[in-house]
Amino acid sequence: MEAFVQMMMQRLGPFGIGLLMFLENVFPPIPSELIMPLAGYLATRGDMNIFVVIAAGTVGSLFGTLPWYYLGRRFGHDGVRRLADSHGRWLTMSPSDVDAASDRFKRHGNSSVLLGRLIPTVRTLISVPAGVANMPLGTFLLFSSIGTFVWTAALALAGYLLGQAYSVIQDFVDPVSTAVLIILVGYYLYRVVTFKKERT
Repeated sequence: MEAFVQMMMQRLGPFGIGLLMFLENVFPPIPSELIMPLAGYLATRGDMNIFVVIAAGTVGSLFGTLPWYYLGRRFGHDGVRRLADSHGRWLTMSPSDVDAASDRFKRHGNSSVLLGRLIPTVRTLISVPAGVANMPLGTFLLFSSIGTFVWTAALALAGYLLGQAYSVIQDFVDPVSTAVLIILVGYYLYRVVTFKKERT
């Protein structure tokens, strides 16, 4: 896993970072907790500038929020509930989950987008209730940009500050990241198998 991420970055440069972060938001095959620290480490070797690394990660991640935002905006609350009712097993999301997310967004408003972008697993899903609530695109992008920048910068700087020490632990990064991916896939399959359709 770590070797694949590094290959993407070395071959495609900043675009590779942005692409990986985009994919991480649309469907998280590789966690940002692996992508950005590794990108920060590559910056210490002179492969890329740390500010370019942070900018590429932020932009890629921000673009990754838009499909979910427009999904919520296009279908609205009732449409997303129907989607969850029809395909909830594969989305592992029930109509009541949609209601709960919408209620949280209504209570906390704009701050829920900013703070949500700083919380693993919530980072992507927070875009859906924002779209459902018809949050203005400009406002959504503003608060998402702030939260996304803080998240990507913190991860990239962690890898950057580790510097050469990263080479000491990188042998452990690949098996750990692979284990995380297996756990995520296993959890998804568990949710699919145990999912119970709600009565409507």
